[in-house]
Amino acid sequence: MEKTFEESLNELEKIVKQLEDGDLPLEKSLKLFEDGVKLSRECRERLTAAERRIEVLMKDSDGALKVAGLDSEKLQAEPKRSRGKRIVFDGDPDEVPF
Repeated sequence: MEKTFEESLNELEKIVKQLEDGDLPLEKSLKLFEDGVKLSRECRERLTAAERRIEVLMKDSDGALKVAGLDSEKLQAEPKRSRGKRIVFDGDPDEVPF
């Protein structure tokens, strides 16, 4: 049975917390990191798919469905709920595992 987006995100947050807390053997840390990367990619794919669905379902002023892009700058400017600590990496955002 496939996990929901929320279940995957919760599991990813638990992994990040375990890695942040440290005190794990190297092999356990590597396994958690691999699992976290996999969950991160799955979540990103689901968000991308949801964004595509939203773009397809946008309606024009007459109520007819039309394809319309999302204004990513506007979405980024909206306040976000804080979920605790974030791991931030420098570099290309497409290469960031979390």
